[in-house]
Amino acid sequence: MTVTEAHRTIDAVWRIESPILIAGLTRMVRDVGVAEDFAQEALVAALQQWPAAGIPQNPGAWLMATAKHRAIDYLRRNKRMESKHEELGREMEARRERTADEMVMAMDDPIGDDLLRLMLIACHPILSAEAQTALTLRLLGGLTTNEIARAFLVPEPTIAQRIVRAKRILSEAHVPFETPRGAELKARLSSVLEVIYLIFNEGYTATAGDDWMRPVLCEEALRLGRVLAGLIPQQAEVHGLVALMEIHASRMHARVNASGEPILLLDQNRARWDQLLIRRGLAALAQAEKLSEQRGPYTLQAAIAACHARALTADETDWRRIASLYEVLVQQVPSPVVELNRAVAVSMASGPAAGLELVDALASAATLKNYHLLPSVRGDLLEKLERFDEARGEFERAASLTRNARERTLLLERARRSEAKIHRG
Repeated sequence: MTVTEAHRTIDAVWRIESPILIAGLTRMVRDVGVAEDFAQEALVAALQQWPAAGIPQNPGAWLMATAKHRAIDYLRRNKRMESKHEELGREMEARRERTADEMVMAMDDPIGDDLLRLMLIACHPILSAEAQTALTLRLLGGLTTNEIARAFLVPEPTIAQRIVRAKRILSEAHVPFETPRGAELKARLSSVLEVIYLIFNEGYTATAGDDWMRPVLCEEALRLGRVLAGLIPQQAEVHGLVALMEIHASRMHARVNASGEPILLLDQNRARWDQLLIRRGLAALAQAEKLSEQRGPYTLQAAIAACHARALTADETDWRRIASLYEVLVQQVPSPVVELNRAVAVSMASGPAAGLELVDALASAATLKNYHLLPSVRGDLLEKLERFDEARGEFERAASLTRNARERTLLLERARRSEAKIHRG
C-alpha cells in the first residue's frame, strides 16, 4: 500500500471512528476539547505509523487504545479523580493481557450512550446555533475546519474561532457528560434535531454561493440522523426528521441539470428520484407514526414530502392533503414561512387566486421582509393569473434578495419570460 493509499484509508477510518473516540474520551476526561486533542494525537500517530506498518486489523480499537494512553497520562499528571486514577491504573496493568478489542469493550458504558451524550453536549443550549452547527460537524461529522468553512462559505478562521470558543464555553460551564432526563432531555433533543435539520437544509438549498446544493452537508445530516435514530429508537420525531431528510435527499439528482442549474419540483424527472431513499423515508415515517398518534413538526413535514414521493407524476400530487397537513403544521409551528408554504399548496389545490390571497396577507410580516421566496411565490401566482407585468417585478425583487447565484439566475430568467409574455400579449 502506498503512502497516498494509506492516507486515504486513514481518512475514511477517521470519519467513521472519530465520533466514537471523542465520545469515549470525553467520558474519561470530562472535557470535550481535551478529548478531541487526544483523538487528534491518535490520528497523527496513525498517519506516522500505518503507512509503514500497515493498517491494523481493527483500526478503531488501535486509535482508541492510543488515545486512551494519552488520556491516562493526562489524568495522572493532573491528579484528577483519584478513584478514577486507580481504576485506570489497574486497566494499564491488565492491558498487557488484553487485545485492543477487549480494551474497547472494557469501557464503562455502551458506545451508543457516549455518542448520544456527545450529541447533546455539541448542541447544548448555552452555545449559539452557529457554534452548535460547527461543533457538531467537527466532533460528530469528522469534518475538518476547512471543510466546514467551505461548506458554509465563511472564512476558515471564523469557523476555527467558533469551535474553540464553543469548547471553552462548555469547559468553563462544567457541562456534565451525562444524558439529561425528562423535560431537560426533551429540550436538548429538540436542539439536536434543529441542528441536524439546519445542516441538511443548508446542503439541500444553499443560502449563498455559486452552487444550488452542497451534498456533503446533506450526507452528514443524514448520517447523524440515522445514528440518532439508532441511539434513541423510541423518539417519534427523530424518525420523523430522518424520514423528511431521506425523502428530500431522494430528489437530489433530479434537482439540477448537467450544468448545475436548478430544476423546480414540478419540472423534475421523477424517474431520477432515488427509490431506495424513498423507501427508507417512508419506512421511517411509518415508524414515527407508529410511535406517536400526535405527529410532531418533523413527522408532519415528512408526511407532506411523502405525498410528493408517492405521486408518479406532478399531476398526481394530492395537493388537498398537503394543504390540510400544512394547516395542522401551522397550528404546531405558527410561522409566516409555514404559512407561505401552505399558500402554495392551497394555490395548487384551489387555484392561484386562492393562493395569492393568502400570500398577500403575509406581505406585512416582518420576518418575511427580506425573504426572497415571498416575492418568488407571489411572482409565480401572478404569472399563472396572466398578470405578467406584476410577475416580472416580483421575480426581479426575489432575485435581488437571494444570495445564491444559481437561484438568482433562475429568478431573472423567469422575469425575462414574464416580460416576453407581456410583449406577446
